[in-house]
Amino acid sequence: MKYSILGPTGVRVSRICLGSATFGVAPNSEEADGVVGAALDLGINFFDTADVYGSTSTFDRPGAPPASERESAEEILGRALAGRRDEVVLASKSGERRFDVDAGLSRRYIIQQVEQSLRRLRTDRIDLYYAHFPDPNTPLEQTLAVYDDLIRQGKLRYVALSNHPAWQMTEALWIADDRRLVAAPVAAQVMYNLLDRSAEKELAPACLRFGVSIIPYAPLHGGLLADLSVLDRPIAGDQRYGGPGYSKTEIDAARSLDRLARDWGLGMQQVSLAWLLSRPAVSSVIVGAESVDELRANASAADVELTQEQLDAVSRLGAETKS
Repeated sequence: MKYSILGPTGVRVSRICLGSATFGVAPNSEEADGVVGAALDLGINFFDTADVYGSTSTFDRPGAPPASERESAEEILGRALAGRRDEVVLASKSGERRFDVDAGLSRRYIIQQVEQSLRRLRTDRIDLYYAHFPDPNTPLEQTLAVYDDLIRQGKLRYVALSNHPAWQMTEALWIADDRRLVAAPVAAQVMYNLLDRSAEKELAPACLRFGVSIIPYAPLHGGLLADLSVLDRPIAGDQRYGGPGYSKTEIDAARSLDRLARDWGLGMQQVSLAWLLSRPAVSSVIVGAESVDELRANASAADVELTQEQLDAVSRLGAETKS
């Protein structure tokens, strides 16, 4: 496993981060212990979760217990990391409104959710804490101020923004500097992959300029950029979250990527992740492996270095999906 430095923190994180959004469903709560253990054995020290992961209805699928009967992903992850908490960089987040009308980034809600996450994760601190989504009802100054308080209390180590546009990231950095806060964002979590490169328009240049890490989620576009067998699954891609699934253009690009990967003697997931890890400001990518085998295949990408010619060929595939 290779590692990089998280933003300006000096903290070393594995270039592959294990995401837990579907913990409790795939893998189920028992299987998740094995996936987390395998991640640790592979040298992965970076784990991502959120207060709403796992036990909300968005993740329901046939054959899995209903949301009301599932543990949260935080509970599952906290149990799986028991005895090894000090070995990892643990990230969580709050603020998504889809499941709670009171959610957002207010002082009241953030403090409530941090306390609950600490209990579920069986820890006394969270290393990296994200504002999950922008909150138009709460001034960013208030959000950063409460993060600052929680850092000074030792409950959070660093903070970051998730799904925020470049202008809000820049504003947050300005506010932190102007107010002399220690809670300046150190990372930006955003959807980013070969087939969705919108982060490159404004966010990536801003993060590169200010030394903020980008941590992409959905780096394999719901599995389409990992293995074409995903097309045979009854539920794939954003269908896992109630979306429409893959478009013909996306499928055609994935098939072209598969041909390139085969010519190079590599797996699709290795090429997809290695390409993404080569992009400016990207420090680590979040993979949502549903099994130990998937995790091992994804983790192998950290050791793959594509030539510039190969990177250019992959980049052209992504550009073609937008033409």
